[in-house]
Amino acid sequence: MINDKRKALGRGLESLIPGRPISAPQTPAAAPATQTSNEIAVDLIDPNPYQTRRQIREEALNELTESVRTSGVVQPVVLRPSQEGRYQLVAGERRWLASRRAGRTTIPAIVRQISNEQAMEITIIENLQREDLNPMEQARAFERLSREFGMTQEQIASRTGKDRASVANFIRLLKLPAAVQDSLESGALSFGHGKVLVSLVGFPEHLEKAAREILHKQLSVRQTEELVSRLLNPEVTENTVEQKQTAIDPNVREAQRSLERFLGVKVEIQDRKGRGKIILKYSSLEDFDRIVEVLGAR
Repeated sequence: MINDKRKALGRGLESLIPGRPISAPQTPAAAPATQTSNEIAVDLIDPNPYQTRRQIREEALNELTESVRTSGVVQPVVLRPSQEGRYQLVAGERRWLASRRAGRTTIPAIVRQISNEQAMEITIIENLQREDLNPMEQARAFERLSREFGMTQEQIASRTGKDRASVANFIRLLKLPAAVQDSLESGALSFGHGKVLVSLVGFPEHLEKAAREILHKQLSVRQTEELVSRLLNPEVTENTVEQKQTAIDPNVREAQRSLERFLGVKVEIQDRKGRGKIILKYSSLEDFDRIVEVLGAR
C-alpha cells in the first residue's frame, strides 16, 4: 500500500507526515483497490472536491474531446471509492470531462484507497507539474493545505517542489481585494505584480489606485515597484527618487527591491563603503509578525 502511494505522489508520504498512519475511507469501499486499469461508468464518477483549477480552456477541452471521440482515453484516470458504489475523481479531470462530452459511457480508471491529504496533494502536484494553475489557484491550494491539513509552509514547499518563500508569497496574494485577485486569475496581472501590490494591503486607496494604473498603462513589474514606492513615500518627488536611485549603488538598489518583494514591506538600505543598516518599514502588526516569522526570530 505504501509503495502504491509513493507511485501516486511521486515521493513517499513519510517525508511530509512522518509516522502518520494512512487513513482509509470511513465508508465501505465500492471496489477493491487495484493497480490495474478497469472500465468504470462515467456517470458513477463524482468531481474531485480538492480540485484547485477553476478555469479550463474551452479550446483545449474541445481538442481533447475530439481525440477521445476518435482514439479513446489513452491514460487512465485515478479514482478512489466513495459512497453507495460511486467513485471520486482524484486525477484526470479533463479526460473525464472530455469523455462525457464525447458520449463515452465508460472510462479506463485505476481505483486506489487514497486519504484526503493524498487526494489533495495529487491534485495540486499534477497541476503544478503541468504549470496549469494561475497565481490565485496556487494561492488557494497552498492555503487549503495549510488550513485543512495543518501543513507548514516548509512541508508544502517540500511536497510541491517550490521554495518556502514562494509558498509564502502565493499565500499572501489572498490578502488582496477581490477585484485584484480576479485580475491575477484572468492573467491581466502577473504573479510579480501581485507580490508588489501586497505591500499596499494596509493602504486600500493606494492599492486600488495602483491596480488601476498598472492595468491602464500596462506597467511592468519594475515600474509597479516604482509606483508603489511613490505611493508609500508621497513626500518624495519623482525627481528626488531618480536622484536617490542614481546615487545608490545598483547592487544595493537591487538587493533593496529583492527584500521588498520577499518581505512585502518597504525596505531601505543605507550603505556606506560596505557598512550601514537595513530599515524595514511595516504598516501593521500583521506585517510585523510576518517579518519576524520570515527572519526566523520566532
